[in-house]
Amino acid sequence: MKKFVILSVVAVAFASVAVTAALASSTHRAANKDICVLLPDPKSSVRWETQDRPALVAAFKKAGASYVITNADGDAQKQKTQADQCLANGAKVVILVSLDAGSSIAIENAAKAKGAKVIEYDRQVKGGSSAIYISFDGAKVGVLQGRGVVAGLKAKGTYSQHPVVAELNGGQTDNNSYLFKGGYDSILKPLYKNGTFKKGPDQFVPGWDNQKAGTIFEQMLVKTGNKIDAVAAANDGLANAVVVALKAHGLKPIPLSGQDATPQGVQNIISGWQTMTVWKDTRVLAKAAARSAIQLLKGQKLTTTTTVKNGSKREPAFIIPPVSVTKANWRKLYTTGFLKKSDICNGSYKKYC
Repeated sequence: MKKFVILSVVAVAFASVAVTAALASSTHRAANKDICVLLPDPKSSVRWETQDRPALVAAFKKAGASYVITNADGDAQKQKTQADQCLANGAKVVILVSLDAGSSIAIENAAKAKGAKVIEYDRQVKGGSSAIYISFDGAKVGVLQGRGVVAGLKAKGTYSQHPVVAELNGGQTDNNSYLFKGGYDSILKPLYKNGTFKKGPDQFVPGWDNQKAGTIFEQMLVKTGNKIDAVAAANDGLANAVVVALKAHGLKPIPLSGQDATPQGVQNIISGWQTMTVWKDTRVLAKAAARSAIQLLKGQKLTTTTTVKNGSKREPAFIIPPVSVTKANWRKLYTTGFLKKSDICNGSYKKYC
């Protein structure tokens, strides 16, 4: 256990250095860029720095666009300051990953005052006024997660034994958390209601913080006397917190959902500790965001797939379908180039490949 803690601290320190370097690089390039990207943090999911940032960079370079990418480290006020700096430097399009509604609306209002346009990227801002919302189908993500939990219970032979199903939801300031929860609840609630499943503890994780998720799940185990038969976890980081706790208590794997198709999530899948993850191909998301940014810069008509409700109005949107990934199809993540095989099949996980 001491070795695990030491290695974790070293890994976190290394990641922090890498992220700090990346952010410093972004700040260095900040002057007079047409497009400003405001990422939320490097901790709630590794995807923001390992998937979204490189995908956005590739898309902007291909489009020949000038850009700057910042990361707010989970600090909403810092994100507002970064936005103000971008706008002061002449940014004409702001691509915003919201940290909370209040600060995001302030950013959108500041952009509007400067004549700049805002793209809501991945997370919708309730009460916002963006030019377009670009994301994955959040409700469908949750449906896939709920179906994954059900499939896992059936495969394990515990579906008909009134299993206790817990829910570990995302951060309450993220509108996506409610979309995901609404999706898996649409699958699980009817089964709670008819007595097939027993509803276990159900809690949101502040800021999608994986360490807090571990503490919360430990409390869930105490509350139920370790009687939790499955978990609808909103992403791979939260799912891994469950895996760590189960292993620490000497408990066996249980059906467990995830999201983001991270290397760690896939490793948990192939080793039998996680049932599924939801693949949201950020390359598609980044290309859509870059295309919309260029269209806004040129005054062209935006490419949309639908409109979505935002308060009393409809908002133009480009919505991308998510994909369920299990032990049966996980290899498509590296055969399509989304992940590298070496990111998954290393160390003790090589034997599962």
